[in-house]
Amino acid sequence: MTVAATSELHEIRKRAADSFEAQGYPTKRNEEWKYTSVAAIVKADFPTAAPTLDRHSLRAAVEEHPGLIEEHLGHYANPDDNAFVALNTAHFQDGAFLHIPKNTVVDEPVWIDYAAASDRTTHSRNLIIVEANSQVRIVERYRGKGRYFTNAVTEIVVGENSVVEHVKLEEESEEAFHVATIQAQLSPNSNFKSHNICFGGLLVRNDVNAVLATGSEGTLNGLYLTSGKQHIDNHTMLDHAAPHAASHELYKGILDGRSVCVFNGRVIVRKDAQKTDAKQTNKNLVLSPGAMIYTKPELQIFADDVRCTHGATVGQLDADALFYLRARGIGEIEARDLLIYAFARDVIDRIGVPEIHEYLEKALFDRLVFSREAGESVS
Repeated sequence: MTVAATSELHEIRKRAADSFEAQGYPTKRNEEWKYTSVAAIVKADFPTAAPTLDRHSLRAAVEEHPGLIEEHLGHYANPDDNAFVALNTAHFQDGAFLHIPKNTVVDEPVWIDYAAASDRTTHSRNLIIVEANSQVRIVERYRGKGRYFTNAVTEIVVGENSVVEHVKLEEESEEAFHVATIQAQLSPNSNFKSHNICFGGLLVRNDVNAVLATGSEGTLNGLYLTSGKQHIDNHTMLDHAAPHAASHELYKGILDGRSVCVFNGRVIVRKDAQKTDAKQTNKNLVLSPGAMIYTKPELQIFADDVRCTHGATVGQLDADALFYLRARGIGEIEARDLLIYAFARDVIDRIGVPEIHEYLEKALFDRLVFSREAGESVS
């Protein structure tokens, strides 16, 4: 993306490049990357290409809305906290720009569709600005064929009294690398919901972060389904930076084959964030003895008048439930799929975009069939 040499955006990009040079790619010595190696991404070293998407572009917005871009772009996702954010900020060429003015209700969901090219790196950059008293639902989808690397950053500004629901569908190819950061900045009395659905990719890392303001409410939901040698790492952070805010988090994982998953969910309650109400849960269903999950829910509380809970579970299919279904004439495979579907449906039903419920249900069953045909799971 070409910008004037004196612009603030140019300075942001230069600082990000300097930050990445100082950090380098993360290694497993970094606590935030303890269970995830990015050596395969570094080794691949694909040439960079502009992303292919079907929305009004960020490149055009730099020329048409310079004030909005300079006010928001690069002010929320911090390059110093994440090397891949730094890499994206320094090198992005395009992405999606969505601006919802004050007092606007968008009835139909807004889709942002990315299609990756084989043997390429794309640094996709999205900026979503929702002004006061507005409502919008957004679906951000990533797909592709072959082997490639997607490095995406999405910054979301939620205006005062606004309601924003964001769905991310990660359906990359079986050979792809995908690293993404979603950074949401909430204003007072706003409501933000994130649904992070991960079905594809060989190596995937998602960082979903939200900073809450007074009276705001933040919800982070996630569903990840893995098989084969997939590795999916979900890191989340809910930052209660002000009092009287509430957060809710539910991430569920279904693991098969020799896949590895990581869940690290952090809730921070700042010193002055009294009357915080935060709930966090991570549940995992392990279908194969070769699959592995590392789960670490965290609470960091610096205030004293709060209500916070967190927990994690790891288990297998309920033998009694399987027996109950089979005793009523349901076949073993069908019974197994029904129980897995019920486990996942809890997250799918929370998505306020009914149009994609059927789509996700089909995608879930397709993945179960693929895993079963590969002979990965144990009944």
